[in-house]
Amino acid sequence: MDLTLSGGLVRAGERARERFYDSSGYGHVENGGALTLAPVEAAHLLYRGDIDSVDGMDVRALLSSAVVSEVAFFVYKDLRDRGFYLTPAREGWVDDPEGIDFVVYPRGKGPWDDTVEYRVRVVGERDTVPAREVGDCVLAVVDEESEITYLATDRPAVEGTSDPSVPAAEGDLLAERVLCWDPPTELYERAFYGQRLDDEGAVQLSLLEATYLARDGSLTVDGGAEAVLERGREVEGERFDRRLTAYSTLRERGVVPKTGFKFGADFRTYADVDSIDDLGHSELLVRVLPATHTFDPRDLALDVRLAHGVRKRMVFALVGDGVEWLSVARLTP
Repeated sequence: MDLTLSGGLVRAGERARERFYDSSGYGHVENGGALTLAPVEAAHLLYRGDIDSVDGMDVRALLSSAVVSEVAFFVYKDLRDRGFYLTPAREGWVDDPEGIDFVVYPRGKGPWDDTVEYRVRVVGERDTVPAREVGDCVLAVVDEESEITYLATDRPAVEGTSDPSVPAAEGDLLAERVLCWDPPTELYERAFYGQRLDDEGAVQLSLLEATYLARDGSLTVDGGAEAVLERGREVEGERFDRRLTAYSTLRERGVVPKTGFKFGADFRTYADVDSIDDLGHSELLVRVLPATHTFDPRDLALDVRLAHGVRKRMVFALVGDGVEWLSVARLTP
C-alpha cells in the first residue's frame, strides 16, 4: 500500500480504516470514512512493513525528512511495543491537545473509547521544559542513546494536620539563626520548630522559622520580624523571600517543613506532627523555584532519582504571586 502526504498528514483512504484503525487504533477517521494518519504513525507502519511507502519514501527516508521527529517516533514505537494504542495530539483528533504529543489509552482500549491512561509530552534530554507547561502530563525524555525515561507530573494538594501555633517565646538574633534560651516546651516538642542544643532547654531556629514566628507574633526578637527578615535577605538574597513564601504556605496548610539540605532540597516535610516523640518519616522533598523556572530534563531526573532513593516524593514549590505545587515521579508505563 502506497500512501500520500498532503498538508502535513498522510492520506490513507477508506480502505485503510478497517486494516489500521478498527484493528489497531492507527489514525483518525475523517467525515466520509477516509482514514488520515499522522506522519509518526505512518513511519511506524512503514517500520513494521504494513505499508510500502509514503510519497515514494521508505521508513529511512521519512525519518530523515523534516516531516517526522525522531524522538517522537522512538516514544511512539516504545509505547506500541508496550501494548498501548495511542493517538497523536492534534486539534480535532483528541480533547485538549495543547502541550502534549500523544494521548495514550489503557491496554485493551483505543481511540474509540473515552478512557485516557496518559497524556504524553516528548522531550529530548537537551530540551528545556517550562515549569508552567507541565503538571497534567507524562514527560517522555529521550536521552542521547535513545533510551526513554517516563516522568509523571501532576499538581498535588499539599496539606497536613499539624498545628503551627505555639506559646510566645523570646530569642536572640545571631548571624544566621535565632537562639531561644528558655522556650516553651511546645515550640520544639509539639510544633517541631528548630533544633535543641541539648536534650532539653535552648532551641535554635533557622531564619525562616524565626521570621515566620516573629511575623505571627509568637516570637519576640530585638528589631522585630523586620530585623530577622532583613538578616535572611542578607544571607540568601532574593532566594530567602521565595523560600519564606513556600515555608509559610506549608505551615499554614498544616505541613511541617524542615531543612532538606542533606537531600539536596530546600525542605523535607511532615504532614501530621502531634509530638516529636511520635514523629514518622518525612514524606516530601521540596525544592523552591520561581514560577517562571525552566527545567533541564537532566536535573529533573536527578531530583526524582534522589527522592525515590530515600523513599520520598519530589515536589517543586513554584513561587510567583502565590505557590503552585508540582510533583514529579518516575513512571513505568
